[in-house]
Order: sequence, then C-alpha cells, then structure tokens
Amino acid sequence: MPQQENVVELIGYYGSDETHALSAWTSTSRDLTEEKKERIPKLLKMLAENSHSTPFEKSSLHFLVTTEIATHVQLLKSRIAVSINAESARYKELKEDKYYVPIDWPLGERELYIEHLESSLQKYHSALDRLIQGGMSRKRAKESARFYIPYGNQITADVMFNFRSFFHFIQLRYSEHAQVEIKNVAKQMLDMVVLTKAFPATLEAFGLTQGGQIREPY
Repeated sequence: MPQQENVVELIGYYGSDETHALSAWTSTSRDLTEEKKERIPKLLKMLAENSHSTPFEKSSLHFLVTTEIATHVQLLKSRIAVSINAESARYKELKEDKYYVPIDWPLGERELYIEHLESSLQKYHSALDRLIQGGMSRKRAKESARFYIPYGNQITADVMFNFRSFFHFIQLRYSEHAQVEIKNVAKQMLDMVVLTKAFPATLEAFGLTQGGQIREPY
C-alpha cells in the first residue's frame, strides 16, 4: 500500500540542556553544582537572546523522514542547517511504490491524482525492465528510468540537525508562510523533540515552547 501521509521518526538524539550549558561554561568551569544546575534555564535564555549559538551545536537530533519530492527539496534547501542522506533511484530500483496524497484535496481530485501516480510508477518499472532487456547496463537503466517517477513519489531520508540548526529549520518551516507539507513535517519533528524531555530549557530559550507547550507557527 502506498503512503498517504509524510512520516517522521526520531531515531536518536544526543545531548540535553546540561550539554548546552556545560559547553558555555567551558571558558570558566565545567564543574556542575546544584546551584549551577538551577541557573541553566536563565543561562540558555541569555545565550539564545544574544546569539551566542555555538553551545547549541553540541547536541544532535537524528530523524528518518519519508516525504514526497517537493518536501524533500525543501529539506535540501536547508542544507546549511541539516545533514541528509536519502534513498536514490539512481542506485537502486524503487520497488516499493509509495506516494503522498494531499490531505486538503477533494475526493474526486485525489482519485484522479492517484490514478496518474500509479500509472507513472508502473511505466517506471516497465521502462526499467525494457531498457535492461534491450541491452542497456542496469546502472544506466536505473538512473534514466527514474524520469518517469512523478513529483508526488515519496523517498526516505536520514536527516540530522544540531540544535542550533534545528531552530533555524523550525523558524523557516514551522511557519504560517510555509507549504502545508513541510510545516507538518517540522511540527512532527518538534513534537518528538519535546517528548524526549531532554531539552525543555533550550526549547523555551528559543521560544519554541511556552510553559512546556509548543507555540503556534511563527
């Protein structure tokens, strides 16, 4: 069955509020007393407000993201903020047909779109077989048959941010001006980071949460 929605999974993370604070305190003393622990939220807020950002680069957030091509391109455009590796139809045949269906389209329009997608994906598989049977190398057949693949086709990407980069991404993509699909991906990511309970003071410092609750899009 094809995917109907874009899917995000948090597959790992490193760091915490303490990681960010200790990085900032390296220039003085990394000894972490109870009194210093109580100062962490105030410290992180000061760092965020004054753009002292390098301590927030000492953590990492690691996601597996399955999206259609348009959203994948927007992730790539955040390249300064994210490290990405993705499955590629150049190197392998995409045997599992999966695609995104816009959630806000009327039923009739969705049915026409699904018909188009499934037809295009079938043509991709058929073209690949024909090219190989006709004597073309499998490598060239794979990388050229993919021209049949429609924009709504989904691919899975391995995506990693440090927290500074994550904030930058959320600013751009969890926005009232962002496309619906990338905004939903950003919201899923933010939800998962909140659920780790590792970064409550950092999230508050950057204004991503307020009183522990996710704020509305920028």
